[in-house]
Amino acid sequence: MATSATSKSRTSSFSRNLTAVPMSNMPGLKYGPNGTVFISSGIPDLDKILGGGFALGSLVMVMKDAEAPHHMLLLRNFMSQGIVHKQPLLHASPSKDPKGFLGTLPSPRSCKVDKDKSRDDDPEQEGLRIAWQYKKYFDGKHQYCNDFDLRKPLERHFLSGQHIYCVSILHNSDLVALHDCCAIFFTQFPRNDGSIASAGRIAIQSFCAPQCEYSNVEWHMLSFIRSLRSMIRSSNAVAVHMADTLLSVRAIPDEDKELANLLTGYQDMVGLLNVHKVAHVNTQVPVILDATTFSIKLQKRRFLVLECLNQAPIDGASGNSYGTSASCSSSSKTGTHLDF
Repeated sequence: MATSATSKSRTSSFSRNLTAVPMSNMPGLKYGPNGTVFISSGIPDLDKILGGGFALGSLVMVMKDAEAPHHMLLLRNFMSQGIVHKQPLLHASPSKDPKGFLGTLPSPRSCKVDKDKSRDDDPEQEGLRIAWQYKKYFDGKHQYCNDFDLRKPLERHFLSGQHIYCVSILHNSDLVALHDCCAIFFTQFPRNDGSIASAGRIAIQSFCAPQCEYSNVEWHMLSFIRSLRSMIRSSNAVAVHMADTLLSVRAIPDEDKELANLLTGYQDMVGLLNVHKVAHVNTQVPVILDATTFSIKLQKRRFLVLECLNQAPIDGASGNSYGTSASCSSSSKTGTHLDF
């Protein structure tokens, strides 16, 4: 997957700074430190883990588990988030009909689901429920990152009028056609002097699939990845493929008694997410995470959440989502936070 954006930049001898622009003009983009601009992964917990999302100008690889399709959860949320934000999307797939994959994308959480969720909240929040009645009168700003219902397909009105391009890589012998498609797509988002006005995403599904004609020629794949990385660097883009940010997913055995006794909430886990590397743009300071391994869970069998792995306490209570869970580092116990 990849994202790109048009931008306005000011260069200096140390780092590239971006002109601050009102966020209302840039749905789906967020400013971070050192002039870094983030685009959402489509998973709120993953955005928090990575410090804001996927940084524009970086590539991200997701290493899949051959035994389970958990990597597809990340891909679908990434694509749906871009469509909800009306960002152009290029989807490459080894299937004969890549457009069919759009029918599997999840839909953003509806107001009705949020109302139902509020009924289960603390009674002290009772007075806030009336706010949902006035949501339609707001100015219609998009959330930076939505919760997506994995059991509800994306509604057709999200797809209508969108700039969505689908490409099959099944019969590509040397990836030249895919390279040309990416190059044309990136021309929509040149890095010019000007404010960031739009963003685009590229989603490459199962790039190393054995059924693709190029799969036995490693040189073609490496050449394409290097070229893609170069194009993204020069167009202020992000690719969820390789390798400034490196993620991996793997399945959990159905009956692993030792692991079940060790971890809280084992029965609710569907897989594990490992963060091997996080991109750091316009800075030489590496990103230090509180934890690098997280459990993948489906909240109410609908919404994707990530949690820090915790050892099972005596009472067997389960942990919380990453956004509310306690830090695994010693610094959280002291209440201090060092940010160089």
